[in-house]
Amino acid sequence: MKVVIVGGVAGGMSAATRLRRLDEAADIVVFERGGHVSFANCGLPYYAGGVIEDRDALLLQTPESLAARFRLDVRVRTEVTAIDTATRTVTARDLLTGAEYTESYDSLVLSPGASPIVPGVEGVDRALVLRDVDDVDRLVGAIEGSARSAVIVGAGFIGVELAENLRNRGLAVSVVELADQVLAPLDPEMAAPVADELRGNDVRLELGTQVVSIDADTATLADGRTLPADVVVMAIGVRPETGLAVAAGIEIGPRGGIRVDESMRTSAEHVYAVGDAVEKVDAVAGEPGLVPLANPANRQGRLVADVIAGLPVRPRRVVGTAIVGVFSLMAAAVGWNEKRLRAAGRPYRAIHTHPQSHAGYYPGAEGMSLKLLVDPETDAILGAQGVGGDGVDKRIDVIATAMVGGITASELADLELAYAPQFGSAKDPVNMLGYIADNLRAGTAATVQWHELPDLQAAGAVLVDVRTPEEFAAGTVPGAVNVELDELRSRAHELPDGELVVHCQVGQRGHTAARLLRQLGRSVRNLDGGYRTWQSGQASVGDPVSRVGDPV
Repeated sequence: MKVVIVGGVAGGMSAATRLRRLDEAADIVVFERGGHVSFANCGLPYYAGGVIEDRDALLLQTPESLAARFRLDVRVRTEVTAIDTATRTVTARDLLTGAEYTESYDSLVLSPGASPIVPGVEGVDRALVLRDVDDVDRLVGAIEGSARSAVIVGAGFIGVELAENLRNRGLAVSVVELADQVLAPLDPEMAAPVADELRGNDVRLELGTQVVSIDADTATLADGRTLPADVVVMAIGVRPETGLAVAAGIEIGPRGGIRVDESMRTSAEHVYAVGDAVEKVDAVAGEPGLVPLANPANRQGRLVADVIAGLPVRPRRVVGTAIVGVFSLMAAAVGWNEKRLRAAGRPYRAIHTHPQSHAGYYPGAEGMSLKLLVDPETDAILGAQGVGGDGVDKRIDVIATAMVGGITASELADLELAYAPQFGSAKDPVNMLGYIADNLRAGTAATVQWHELPDLQAAGAVLVDVRTPEEFAAGTVPGAVNVELDELRSRAHELPDGELVVHCQVGQRGHTAARLLRQLGRSVRNLDGGYRTWQSGQASVGDPVSRVGDPV
């Protein structure tokens, strides 16, 4: 059996090495257009920033090491230019010599990946991208020259990673983003602390605008302002590399990626595809989507090797778990966000909490913000987001595992998670999300979101701040009246008639207040996530000011 693999790195090399472990007799040929077939592309920004000092540390395997250990025929600097599915051959070009030749196959695996999106603005030829080792070499060369400033176009994961790393290299860094927030996978109130962290580390954010031209040492924005730009990096996003597949008549799916079935088979017989170039099945919607992440690419590479070797496989839907470091913060997400659910018209419940990474009485606890999105009919977890310090990663990982395992939101309360005071809390933040989800499911709690509050107040609802007078004086939601929780029983009669919305700092005291008032016959809801979530929401819409309310 002869297997030809087009493209290395995560998907292609996972397929090649897994296949060799399954079949010692197979003839396996890997074509890679670039100079490196197996490298840590997620480490590229950190090599640019000097965190990873040894460039060779990025090179996980070489053609020589792969030949020695796995007997793979790896050909770098060689581009496959055509596929003939009728004769089962590919045409390859040696990029160093220009020589062309054909290679036959019994099975063909396409792993071309995705290419950076580069807009057609004036002067864009000067801009750099960050896809492979050659790209990072060019970027490091520019930084180590006379560069003192950088403009990064795009505030996604790569953009904010580059912002941190180039800032740590001493460059003046500006990030330009067409959307009105950083990190599109997060909802606005969750992204606001990330923006604050970037600004607090002297990264200039230009949101809601775009670069329209690039000159010798500046970048011009849509409103005519210019930014210093000795270096310009395009980090807008990526698109699947499908040109080779299209030319061969292979079917493309509705999202623009190569269409594959559950066994990674394309529409062409004996041709498979994996990685960033293919459409994955989204676990929330059950529909095709593009998820350019390393974990799904590695998993698909392994799966396609099993299929070719004749092993049974388990189809896998993708939840899209991702995380990024931003100076002292982590920002992570899985599944769908609230923006996407709203746009799709899909019902949901949102839950915000602001726990600490471990028991508060043990030194070193760091705060975080968590958001859980839940199907109100089935209690299924639709997505989650986390922003903060230590511990965000493991909470999102637990929720991602729960989504794959079919654990409902309420059942998060029942998870037995490792606990000691330096690692967590007896009621872990994930458990707490489950308790809140269960209260909402059972109807023992009702909440309102930060962005729903203005309409409720306009309709006559009274907002009650149940924090201490000192907290209230330091800032509250406009229009709120202050009745401290510990005085609420004796003073409940002072509250105006009609619907009430209560709030505290993060939601916990508000829940207790709401339960008390409800049992006194009042119609009441708790402001989900409390004042802290409301503040982040206001910051996300450009109004971070909170005004003092009126004491009762």
